[in-house]
Amino acid sequence: MLWFTPLLPILLTIFDLAYSIDESRLVDAEKTLVWGPGLKPDEVVLPARYFFIHAVDKNGRKFEQSPPQEFQVLIKGNSPHGKCRSNVNFIDRGDGSSIIRYTIADWCDQVELEVRYNGSHVAHSPYVIYNKVYSERCYCPQDLKLWMLHNNCPSGLNDKQIAWDLHSFKRVNFSAIRENLLRRYNQPESVSLCHYVVKQQQIWRQCYGKYTGFKMFMDATLLALGRVALLPDMEFYLNLGDWPLSKKGGQQRTSGPYPIFSWCGSDDSYDIVLPTYDITESTVENMGRVTLDMLSVQKSEYPWDIKEAKAFWRGRDSRRERLELIELARKHPNWLNASLTNFFFFRNEEDKYGPKVPHISFLEFFRYKYQLNVDGVVAAYRFPYLLASDSLVFKQDSGFYEHFYGKLSPYKHYVPFKRDLSDLIERLQWAKENNDRAREIVSEARKFVEENLMPQHIYCYHMALFKEWSTRLVSPITVLPGMEKVEQVYTCSCKEPPYPRDEL
Repeated sequence: MLWFTPLLPILLTIFDLAYSIDESRLVDAEKTLVWGPGLKPDEVVLPARYFFIHAVDKNGRKFEQSPPQEFQVLIKGNSPHGKCRSNVNFIDRGDGSSIIRYTIADWCDQVELEVRYNGSHVAHSPYVIYNKVYSERCYCPQDLKLWMLHNNCPSGLNDKQIAWDLHSFKRVNFSAIRENLLRRYNQPESVSLCHYVVKQQQIWRQCYGKYTGFKMFMDATLLALGRVALLPDMEFYLNLGDWPLSKKGGQQRTSGPYPIFSWCGSDDSYDIVLPTYDITESTVENMGRVTLDMLSVQKSEYPWDIKEAKAFWRGRDSRRERLELIELARKHPNWLNASLTNFFFFRNEEDKYGPKVPHISFLEFFRYKYQLNVDGVVAAYRFPYLLASDSLVFKQDSGFYEHFYGKLSPYKHYVPFKRDLSDLIERLQWAKENNDRAREIVSEARKFVEENLMPQHIYCYHMALFKEWSTRLVSPITVLPGMEKVEQVYTCSCKEPPYPRDEL
């Protein structure tokens, strides 16, 4: 055994080194980061509360991949039915961070949020909530200024898009322009719009046009906002169609632009842009009846290194460039996987650009490193979800935009390509040759989503726009004959709901 003696210090050194390396990648519960609006559920009321966790190791470094074990979250408290009833959902983003979202039923008091890892409290857990916590389905509106303060909402004019959209509408007298506005846009076969009035927390509307089914989205939006905040008295006209209505030039040069709210804007229109019905519905119905939302889409199923290095696209034939994309994919199958899922606009060309393929889960898109955002009838409303993913987004140049486009920067948050697709293959080659840079753009896109497109931000944008808009209305807010009341829906209440008054 004499031969073993000189080796013993070496073996011990190797063992100690291995142990120290192993320990450095252990999650440090105290150093781990926990943040987000869901830690203040008494102040920030959303359909699904949410917060973030990012695992940190013993040396203070953030994990870049999922930690060995899941975090545990427990919501304690009392409710009218005994223990606080909650539903907790974990979304692993694959980069060392997770989103925790949860709902509660009715209301709870004496609430504590426990966040643990391997049995140990994480960060400042337990998070003690001293006020009652109400479900978003309760009628419990806060003062609007206080609500915006609690939610860290910027004022309307501090948002670049809101300031731009409203700069042409400093004083709006609907009593003077309503008749001409309706004469201009009441075209039942081609235009559908609704006139909304919000007065004393009640919602009224009258719709015009042949296809007004999309009013359900604005109904749901105003009802949801009205449950959490006291809305300003206001009125507006909402375009229910795809294309912006208030075009620049032509008649507008003499009559001035008419104020129309739309879900999509364009460089050649004056429309006042709201968050799209799609992203708003995914916010209002978070952890409800929608299966895709800005939280769930961040779940990481396919790490970057195992993704297929191709661009992926699926969609319907709502623009000629989408057909041209199919041709391009056939010429460059090593770079593009693109197919149409439905033919409607170009049915007579299905033989050339088909066959159509079945729909697949949106999360399955992210098996591929590169995602394409190509306009449809207007802007493609999938863009926010693509930015939230862990794939690199390529966006077609476009004259259409959503409410957040002005805050984005090419080559920081996405890779641009020309409207005619002529440089798309070149851009894909660039991404493949600059893999590290591509990953940086993906990271910046996710950071942008976290700071601008989460449910709290969608609520904030509506509130900030409506608050600023209401200050520009100079004619009396009046419920007109023929308007239909949109009844508030709630499961519990901390305040008396609004009732009709004689002056309405």
